[in-house]
Amino acid sequence: MNDFTLIRKNLFRKKMRAGLLIFSIMIAFLIFGALGAFYSVWTSGSSTAADNRLVTVNRINFTVSMPFAYWARVEAVEGVTAVTHASWFGGYYQEPANFIQTFAVDPESYLAVYPELTMPDDQRAAFINTRDCLLVGDDLATQYGWSIGDRIPLLSNIWQKQDGTSSWDFNICAIFDAEDEKVPANYAMFQYDYYNEALAFNRDNIGWMVLTTVDASQNDRIAREIDALFANSPAETETSTEAAFNEAFIAQMGNIAMILLFVVGAAFLTILMIVGTTMVMAINERTKEIGVMKTLGFPAPRIFRMVLIESILLSLVGGLLGLGLATLAVTGVAAAVAGFLPGLSMPTTVLIVGAGVALALGLITGILPAINAQRVTIVTALGKL
Repeated sequence: MNDFTLIRKNLFRKKMRAGLLIFSIMIAFLIFGALGAFYSVWTSGSSTAADNRLVTVNRINFTVSMPFAYWARVEAVEGVTAVTHASWFGGYYQEPANFIQTFAVDPESYLAVYPELTMPDDQRAAFINTRDCLLVGDDLATQYGWSIGDRIPLLSNIWQKQDGTSSWDFNICAIFDAEDEKVPANYAMFQYDYYNEALAFNRDNIGWMVLTTVDASQNDRIAREIDALFANSPAETETSTEAAFNEAFIAQMGNIAMILLFVVGAAFLTILMIVGTTMVMAINERTKEIGVMKTLGFPAPRIFRMVLIESILLSLVGGLLGLGLATLAVTGVAAAVAGFLPGLSMPTTVLIVGAGVALALGLITGILPAINAQRVTIVTALGKL
């Protein structure tokens, strides 16, 4: 009988206890894997941001508008290669529960600043030249079953038209996607002029500007020059990199990283205490057996190694099962939430980190029982007979 057989027999000598421990660890890593996948896609905007792309917003907050005239002044700044603007529409389809991220943009300049957005040439031309065209992302079109030529209304929970309504009618004339799966395709855009001319209030204002620079090394200088242009004006600006802007936007939704830390941390601390205590109890129950093994010639280091491997094996079985279930769960819900979280999948990094954490969990929970087992003396162990 080899060491692995002894380890396996000891691990499952009490099947109910071993099963409950594995189940507890599995649930912890199921939570870890699922939350890790959601966090990865939630923060993907920062990872896909271009190094030479800057965003200019109102210094008060990005939800506060700026004069439309700022656009031309930023275009004239040395080192700026392209600049566009966007305004938050706050749209929904048919009923408020069907929320849709919708932006009013300048079509031609927006597509120049975001070349990663792809679509057929005829659809690109239609978006640029058709005033009531709605450009929708592929994930959004799939979610609602929209196709080219559909006529739909979008209502705003923020803006009102001069006729007292809050509904804009659109013709879906283009659908965009991106080669990189991390680039979101779950929102819609339409012409700023079509939106602005119908507004009852806040006309000739824009939400933010996005610009590209000749080189990322000039970002700081260009950002300072842009903000200096509007210093001491009624609408001062703040210019930052696209990655920083995306992180600030995510922060408005709450500190997701801190929430994940508390949820996953609480789960692992609980599992750590449960598994550690149970392993200590299991070794105490086997004191006499350890004494017999030492009498038969098992050296203390070998017993230490066997007990530690037993703990690691327990943690790895539960951890890998949990990560596997998390992968299946994320894959299962990816299609259902494609409109809200496009590109949802289980990142390889989450699986690798999860496996490492499972290994660390086994080492931490097994080290004390292994030391106790190694220190057991034959006289003490057999004295309990």
